[in-house]
Amino acid sequence: MGEDMVNYGTPLRGKVAVITGGGQGVGFGVAEEFIAQGAQVTITGLDADQLTAAVNELGSEAIGIVADVRDEASMTEAYAEVVARFGHVDIVVANAVVGDSNPLGKITEAQFDNIFDTNVKGVLFTVQPAIPHMTDGGTVVIVSSTASVKAGEGMSLYGGAKAALRSMVRSWTLELRGTGIRVNVLTSGAVDTPSLRSALAGAIGEDQVDATVTSMGEGSPLGRLLQPREIGTAIAFLASEASSAVTGAELFADGGLAQV
Repeated sequence: MGEDMVNYGTPLRGKVAVITGGGQGVGFGVAEEFIAQGAQVTITGLDADQLTAAVNELGSEAIGIVADVRDEASMTEAYAEVVARFGHVDIVVANAVVGDSNPLGKITEAQFDNIFDTNVKGVLFTVQPAIPHMTDGGTVVIVSSTASVKAGEGMSLYGGAKAALRSMVRSWTLELRGTGIRVNVLTSGAVDTPSLRSALAGAIGEDQVDATVTSMGEGSPLGRLLQPREIGTAIAFLASEASSAVTGAELFADGGLAQV
């Protein structure tokens, strides 16, 4: 699939979507795919300049709102702004994430707070204030990671936070009974993003990035890393009527990495 994306039509036409962490990487890829499928998209993040640049690239169907997922009041204000402009919210994608790592014995309290404040509390405060603005047919997609099911040295905080999301969604599925709102988890494998390449460049040098990305991808049954728009198409499926019978589920878009 790679860079040549398939045209899936416009199953999200008329839908209003909010994507946290939408200014770059996976969130930006999700926004691109949603717009291609007909949605009006609001991306949120902490960096106003990054959001402005992203909106300029996404075009007239996108707006950006500076909001902090760790702060429920901030997200409540963001949803109020979305509703004032569009009237309601149809789709919420909880994508904002931070990464940090250390092995047991070297984990700091600051690292714990950083990971769990954004990756767990931030998901709660992305979803909870959205629910009053969503109606029958609304969808919530929580972005997780294969780190939740595949162990990695130094990854206990990140993997543990992502694993917590799966349990939260199981309860939310019951608690949303009767609302017509569906909630699912999209678990992603490694994605070829600018932030990944930047981190690799800082660690091993710019001239080694392409070879390292290729090597990382070879560890997947698919034989390559995923592209952000590919995660976008999987999330768009969970957000569309094509998945109307699917709630409380976990869909792996990981190139088969966690399946073997």
